[in-house]
Amino acid sequence: MIDLSLIWFAIIIFATLMYIVMDGFDLGIGILFPFNTDPQERDIMVNTVAPVWDGNETWLVLGGAGLFGAFPLAYAVITDALTIPLTAMLLGLIFRGVAFEFRFKATESHRPFWDKAFISGSVLATFSQGVALGALINGLPVSGRAYSGPAMGWLAPFPLFCGLGLTIAYALLGCTWLIMKTEHALQRKMATLATPLVLTLLGVIAIISLWTPLAHADIARRWFSLPAFYWLIPVPLLVLGCGWAILRSVRRNAHYRPFLLTLALIFLGFSGLGISIWPHIIPPAVSLWDAAAPPQSQAFMLVGSLLIIPVILGYTFWSYYVFRGKISADEGYH
Repeated sequence: MIDLSLIWFAIIIFATLMYIVMDGFDLGIGILFPFNTDPQERDIMVNTVAPVWDGNETWLVLGGAGLFGAFPLAYAVITDALTIPLTAMLLGLIFRGVAFEFRFKATESHRPFWDKAFISGSVLATFSQGVALGALINGLPVSGRAYSGPAMGWLAPFPLFCGLGLTIAYALLGCTWLIMKTEHALQRKMATLATPLVLTLLGVIAIISLWTPLAHADIARRWFSLPAFYWLIPVPLLVLGCGWAILRSVRRNAHYRPFLLTLALIFLGFSGLGISIWPHIIPPAVSLWDAAAPPQSQAFMLVGSLLIIPVILGYTFWSYYVFRGKISADEGYH
């Protein structure tokens, strides 16, 4: 018998990962703006994502709609528990989008204001996403079929640290994206910035990897009991290997490899978090089967998803293919 809950969980995870990868590097460009004050280079930075940035958020919509339809209990609990960070994320995305458009139309005297708005929206959206993720990993208390914790339960050290960690991860994604898409002085600046970002992100991953098993006995058992330990130990080793490979490729002035390796690093980090909480969609006690909608509803939605996902993948691939290659100063966004 086909497990529709497992299929839908895979679809939502895929959509979330696609969003993290694609919207991560354009949010990362906003996070990196304070490290480069040259107006012309800032324009080039924005122009590298100008044709594709709004399409990247399609995956966020798909993931949210899938969660609502396939796992309504999880959607209800998560939106209730994380109302403030999720609202802040949406406000950040909206403000960032407005600033993105307006900074190209504004006069020179108003351009600094919209640059600050672009930075603020990018940081707020990213930090809020990290806080929401950290709060979910930390666990959401559920009584019956409703969230039973405090409204400010997300305001704890671990979720806030995850917000900082995701901000660094997106900054590294944006940095390596710019190494791939730019040239000359701007590319050299990003290559210089990549090393401290990689080392900082590895430090953040190490802290989270120690923090979660120390705070949650079930996660500690998942990672350190035998024989599971032997199957899972390659994950942290691969994380270290990816970090070393990024540093090595940057030193060798590689253009594409740092970005591809950063994608691998993000995927490994995401996989590690998934291993820690599986099979719970709302840690520590609600599994994805407990939160699932009736099979008839999941099957009905699946038909539409199997039609729309290839379309999204197709136009995403086409847009990135059309706008491939380096971006120079004489290419602009209108």
